[in-house]
Amino acid sequence: MSSHKPIFAFVLMPFADSFNDIYQLGIKAAAARVGIEAQRLDEQIFNEGMLERIYRQIDIADIIIANMSGKNPNVFYEVGYAHAKEKICILLTDNASDIPFDLKQRRHIVYSTLTQLQDELAKTLEWAKTEVENIRQSQIKLVTQESGTLVTDDYRALASVEFRISMHNNSNRSSPDIEGIYLYSGNDWNFTQDSNECPKTTSDFPPYKFCYFIKSPVSKIPSGSWAQIKVIGTRKLAEKWCGDEIKTRYDVSGYYGIRFITNKGVFNYKNDLNLILEAMPF
Repeated sequence: MSSHKPIFAFVLMPFADSFNDIYQLGIKAAAARVGIEAQRLDEQIFNEGMLERIYRQIDIADIIIANMSGKNPNVFYEVGYAHAKEKICILLTDNASDIPFDLKQRRHIVYSTLTQLQDELAKTLEWAKTEVENIRQSQIKLVTQESGTLVTDDYRALASVEFRISMHNNSNRSSPDIEGIYLYSGNDWNFTQDSNECPKTTSDFPPYKFCYFIKSPVSKIPSGSWAQIKVIGTRKLAEKWCGDEIKTRYDVSGYYGIRFITNKGVFNYKNDLNLILEAMPF
C-alpha cells in the first residue's frame, strides 16, 4: 500500500554565506522539482542541542544530501554517521579531490555550475525517490556492497566482483512473500551463486541486456530482521589475442538492476558500480 508521507531530504553542508546560492538554487530547487522536501538545520526550529538535532534529523530522513566541498570535518563526520545508519546518501562537491578514495564508490556529483548541479541532482533524486517508495511499499530495504579482484596472466585480464545484497525489514510487520529476485546487467558479465551458474535470459527491463535469476535464502523477512544474498560476477576486461593491452589497473564502472517480485507487487532497484581493481604484486 502506497504511503503519502512526504519524502524528506536532510542537507549537510558548511554554514557559510558562500554556500547559500548552492543550497537555494542548486539543492533545494532540485528537490522541489521532484517533489522532495529538503531542509538544512538553520531552517528548523528546535530546542535540543545542535548536534543532537543533526543526528536526530539524519535518523528520520529518507535521504541525506551532503556537500563535501572544502572537506569540512563536521560534514565528513555526519556523513559517516549517515552511512552507518545505512541512509541513502548523495554526495556533492565542486572539486573531485574533496571526495576521499573510499567514498568515490558512493553516489556523488561533481558540479561546476548551479544549473548543472540542479539538473544532475534532480535526476539523482528521482532515483532516490523511487528507492524510498520501494522501501515503503515492499518493506524491504536493499543495502548493496561490491568488492572485486583483478585476475591477470600473459593473455587476459578478468574482473571478479562479489555482489552482496542485504535485505532489511525495519517495519513493524513481516514483509510480503518474496516470489522472485532477478539481477540485471549489461554485456560481458556472468554470475554464479553458491558456485552454481545463475540462469540467464535476455532482459525485459531496458536498458539492461541480460537478466539472471537469483535464489532468495528466505521466502519473507520478519519484522526487524534481515537476510543476505551473495553472487559472484566475472567480466572479461582485456584479451591479448584481440589486441588489448593487459594492464595492472582497471576502472570497472556502470550500474546494475535488481528486481524483487512479491505478492504485493514488483519493485525495481538501480545500483551504481564503481570499482578500481589492481593486480596484487607477488
